[in-house]
Amino acid sequence: MLVINAVQPGGEQAKDFFSAPDDGPFVMVNLLKFKPFAEYPDGSDSHITGAEAYARYTVEVRKLLASFGGGSRFSGEVTGILLGEVGELWDMIALAEYPSLAAMSEMMRCPGMQAISHHRRAGLAGQLNIRTRPHVGHEIVAEAP
Repeated sequence: MLVINAVQPGGEQAKDFFSAPDDGPFVMVNLLKFKPFAEYPDGSDSHITGAEAYARYTVEVRKLLASFGGGSRFSGEVTGILLGEVGELWDMIALAEYPSLAAMSEMMRCPGMQAISHHRRAGLAGQLNIRTRPHVGHEIVAEAP
């Protein structure tokens, strides 16, 4: 299995993703790998870690998610792997719920997202975003049973 982390989807990849059938709420699994140190284009804050730069983004993106009807469901540090094998573990996993593809698309293009995306780019070395949806007849649950 080939695994390639990226910071931004390519044009065709984004087009294919957002042109898929909008079948309701979903949870995006974000597997995150951070840069050792933040890399802002102007050279500022080069003393903070990539994780710290991404944390600045996280604070604001949670507010945006809520304003578009979604929410942050879980985030945590990756501490080990029990089953399978990867060349290098991700640093963090985050689960974000969206009410629809349309809502996610609108959020990604909104001025609020544009205002904070520099923190994301400064901190991320790469990531995987995996769209998931609940089984038919099951709702997305924000809390553990």
